[in-house]
Amino acid sequence: MDPRKIPPLNALPEADLEALLHQALEEVHSPGTPLMEQGGAPAQNLYLLLEGQVALLDGEREVGTLEAGEFFGFPSLLSGEPPALGVVAKTPVRLLAFPKEAFQRLLTYPEAARFFGQGLAERVRLRLAPEPSLFAPVGNLVRRPPAFIPPSATVEEAARRMRQEGISSLLVEGEPWGILTDRDLRNRVLAEGLSPSTPVAQVMTTPLFTLPAETPIYEALAAMVERGIHHLPLTEGGKVVGVVTHTDLLLNQAQSPLVLLRRIERLELSRYGLEVASLVESLFQRGLGGVEIGRVVASLNDALIRRLVKEAEGVLGPAPIPYSFMVFGSEGRREQALLTDQDNALVLAEGGHDPYFQALAEHVVAGLIQAGIPECKGGYMATRWRKTLAEWQGTFRRWMETPEPQALLDTQIFFDFRSAAGGLSLKPLEETVLEGSQKGVFRYHLAQASLAFRPPLGLFGRVRTEEGFLDLKRHAIAPIVALARLYALLAGSLAKGTVDRLRAAAEAGTLSPEGGERLEEAFRFFFTLRLKHQLESLRQGKEVGNRVLWSALTPSEKRKALEGFRAIAELQESTASRFQLR
Repeated sequence: MDPRKIPPLNALPEADLEALLHQALEEVHSPGTPLMEQGGAPAQNLYLLLEGQVALLDGEREVGTLEAGEFFGFPSLLSGEPPALGVVAKTPVRLLAFPKEAFQRLLTYPEAARFFGQGLAERVRLRLAPEPSLFAPVGNLVRRPPAFIPPSATVEEAARRMRQEGISSLLVEGEPWGILTDRDLRNRVLAEGLSPSTPVAQVMTTPLFTLPAETPIYEALAAMVERGIHHLPLTEGGKVVGVVTHTDLLLNQAQSPLVLLRRIERLELSRYGLEVASLVESLFQRGLGGVEIGRVVASLNDALIRRLVKEAEGVLGPAPIPYSFMVFGSEGRREQALLTDQDNALVLAEGGHDPYFQALAEHVVAGLIQAGIPECKGGYMATRWRKTLAEWQGTFRRWMETPEPQALLDTQIFFDFRSAAGGLSLKPLEETVLEGSQKGVFRYHLAQASLAFRPPLGLFGRVRTEEGFLDLKRHAIAPIVALARLYALLAGSLAKGTVDRLRAAAEAGTLSPEGGERLEEAFRFFFTLRLKHQLESLRQGKEVGNRVLWSALTPSEKRKALEGFRAIAELQESTASRFQLR
């Protein structure tokens, strides 16, 4: 990372900046190295992190993470007091150490004084304020009113405004609203060689994605990870009341999905599985439900796929035709757990170019395996499944018109599809699914398939186990997924997630509101129960699976499991009666 481009150094006159950099010494440290001691000797240097990550510690509690481009040591330099927070290298790090005299000279520049003043307030807030709950309103993190700019303003004016106010984004007035971020200036203006007089309207992002200010922090995190965005405008009463950034969320969550999202581009693939497991453990311990965690993990997997696709294109060259790297199954539904394998395929705009796309598929699939996501035992991977969009449409129609056992299996796997990478729209394929789902013969067979896995209920409604164990995936999660898919398609909904499908079916009336609520509650319980036991197995070094020991469940868990099994059984009985399946 070039320190000349990092605020506030980038605001200094060139000669002064070079003189300042000449005084700095470069340091390299290994993970675990203490860099500053809380309550120890006052800092003698200002540190700029060039590579790696450091943790900010209040006692043993990690209250923040700093990454490349961020400074530390300045609060102690400004106050002359011992460091209020400890600093420890989380990864191998490379630093620039500026002596105290250089820092004092740096403060003579108004931009630098304002920058470090704001940073000092942030460090104080980190120490005094406890880490907010994941369930707290994300609006609590708003620190200032939003700043607006007209779409006719130039990018030069926008950049100057951001620097003056010490912010990284501006909302663009108009219908619809837009947003211009520091990343837009870097990627869409500087990298493209556009003129400083370019209108903001030409490079802004629009329409604006917003969330209500009362949205829980965990939902805001998930939304930002899914979309890969770094700025989130928040609304109250139809008006934007502030913008939270990825930095706001990172500083307020010691271990956040956004940290891992930012690191995926350069993360060693072999560490990905460990990082995800650690993140899942942290989110689970902080009370986040299994379904919400699954959504976050799926979004991180998407980011990993995009990285691998980008790497493949870097080696092979730009794709010769539009395409989509499609995922399906639990990844398609965004319902990932610790135990998962690959389910992916390629969709091409037209035929030909087989060597290119075979090489791309092999690179991505091999990268996912290296990252700890094993190949699919059934062979449902892009290295074997590659068709044109028209061919996929024909295949889907054939599966729906002549639903033999294998075709039914394929449809249940593939119908949860969505695009994880590539620019080719899959809307025509979605329309094909909706069209076919209206045919009676396919509905009949899809209903039949939803009865394939029955809950383990014996005589008098008691739970039957297999040598004392329950398979939560086979006997609890899979039947709910299948029922939700059936009733959502009957409602004409293209929702992908099981919870969204149940709600769409209940809203459309293909499923009763009570039935939808009971199945959603059961699905959330079984999904979280499975995750809980997978994390326990991981801690104990045991094989991670889908089976749980019935006797190990608490009385409350047994009661909820029994209620969930009964909800599944009742809807399956209703489905059998509705479609005359006996």
